[in-house]
Order: sequence, then structure tokens, then C-alpha cells
Amino acid sequence: MSRARTLIMAGAFFLAGGVSLIAQATEKVTVYSYRQPFLIEPLLQDFTDKTGIDVELVFAKKGLTQRLAREGRLSPADLVLTSDFSRLMTLVERDLTSPVNSSVLQQNIPVQFRAGDNQWFALTMRVRNIYSSKTRLGKLAINYEDLANPEYKGKICSRSGKHPYNIALVASMIAHHGEAETKTWLTGLKANLARRPQGNDRAQVKAVEQGLCDLALGNSYYLGKMINNPKQRAWADAVEINFPNQTGRGAHINVSGMALTKYAPNRPAAVKLMEYLASDRAQQRYAEANYEYPVKPGVTESALVASWGAFRPDNLPIQALADYHKAAVRLLDEVRFDL
Repeated sequence: MSRARTLIMAGAFFLAGGVSLIAQATEKVTVYSYRQPFLIEPLLQDFTDKTGIDVELVFAKKGLTQRLAREGRLSPADLVLTSDFSRLMTLVERDLTSPVNSSVLQQNIPVQFRAGDNQWFALTMRVRNIYSSKTRLGKLAINYEDLANPEYKGKICSRSGKHPYNIALVASMIAHHGEAETKTWLTGLKANLARRPQGNDRAQVKAVEQGLCDLALGNSYYLGKMINNPKQRAWADAVEINFPNQTGRGAHINVSGMALTKYAPNRPAAVKLMEYLASDRAQQRYAEANYEYPVKPGVTESALVASWGAFRPDNLPIQALADYHKAAVRLLDEVRFDL
């Protein structure tokens, strides 16, 4: 990111001779990111090109929240990008975030996709789909509730119930059905598993292709990743992507997101980056790069994602997933889902 900033500084100086532009170019934002660099770096470079604000990116698959807490007031981090909602919730619970009152963010990101107190904002969304074997089951009109039906005994594959994606799904079930009914559903779902929960979402689709199961839970964007990976294309070709609960409340969705840190040393510049990430330009690029859905209304998904068909999303406020997170984890323990 630094090289881009240097180039902008030189061009701006000769064009405008502006001391103020040099001052602008010295602005910096430090981002702690759980999202992979290949996805984020093009966006951050575009932001730097447009504003002259340099961006330092620190990427890690895990541990950034702990690092932020350990650094406290001395942390260089201004902004945290997460790949799922649960990490946003953890940041808020540990008092590591700061509210942002921005008319741009409030206009671009619907109420469903931001905290009521502006402590976090969603950036993209993905669907928790049910994949089915093309040859053994075909395309299905299926609900999450159906996964507990006896007809699917021994036919379902899933990653760990404790993974954030599945915890969020269980939390949404509690929000709609209550704890008792959700526990009954979880018990039925566990009884229908073809094997002990293991692997990631793509491993479940691979298991369908290998004939180990006929149904698999998995996020929508993994289908795009598999289609564009020559080694995994056969897995994707073996399944249908089904959007659950389309005649009822709609399919469960989760989000990636961002939060300003509590002690952000470069708050004004960081807010500018947040507003950029919520813009049409960034939303389009962000969604296309990872086969996700934009949260900003009016921004279209990629052609590949659109080819999977329109779907009806669950309009449950994302915040409700936080409200039922602990209950979801407890129910997963009570039914010994992973054992």
C-alpha cells in the first residue's frame, strides 16, 4: 500500500503544488483483518488511489481480537474486518469497538445489517445453503427443519456444530422456534448425520461427490470458490445449491463486517475507509471477489452468483444472532452434536 501512496503524492504535488495534498497523503489507517489479503488488498489499494490515505493491513486467521485486547490503548489498529458475525459480536462483548455516527453508513447499510448502537456494520452477506446430490436427490424445495426428518437418516454431512456458521444457524432457529423446539430439531439432525461432524464447508460437498452423504450444509460462496478451482470443480458439479425455506421465512444469512476500534488512533481516516467499503464501487468489487452478496441495496451480485437464482432471505435482524448465541452453543453441547 505504501508504494501506491508514494505515487499519488508525487502526481498530486506536480499537478496542484499542494502542501495540503502532501498532508492528506500522510494519513494512514491500520486494518486488522480476518479476511484474506487477496480479497481485501485490491479494495484497500483502490481506496488509497482515490484518497491518498495509506492503509497498513495485518492479516491473521485467528487471534486478532486477543491481540487488540492485549495492546489496549497502544494498539495501532483503527479498523477490524471480520469474515463472520460472531467475531464482530466478540469484539463488542470485549469492549474493543467504538460507535460510528456516519450518515453515509446509515444510508448505505440497511438497519438489518448494522448494530443499533453503530458498533459494527455488515459488508457482505452469504446464505447457509443445503447442497444436494444431483444424481441421488436433485434440486430440492427444502427447509432447515426438514433436515431432522427420518427420511434423511444417514444422509447428511456437516462441519462442526461449534463453527460460527452453524452456531449462527442454530441461533436463528431459536429466534424463530424457541429453545425447546430447536433442541428437538438438533437432536433429529444429529441422528441423520452420515458421519461425525468434521472438515470445512467444502469438505462436506466433496463428501457428497464421493457418495458419503446426499445432503450437506454449506455457505453459498464456497460454490463459487469450488467452481473456479480446477481441483474442486468436480465437487461443485456433483451438487445442486438449494436456498432453504423459500416458501416461508427465507434462507438464513450471515455477514462479514467491520468495526472501528475503541482506541483508533486515526479515526477520521478510518471512517472514510468504512464509508468507502459501503459504497457502490467497493460493494460490487467485494461481493464479486468472494462470490458473496452486497448488503447495500441496488448493488448487484456477480454473474456467477446471479446464475444460482434469486432467493428470499430471512429478514431476522443480524443482531438477533448475537442475542441467541450463548443459547445456541448450550443446545449444541446438550445434544452432543459433535460427539
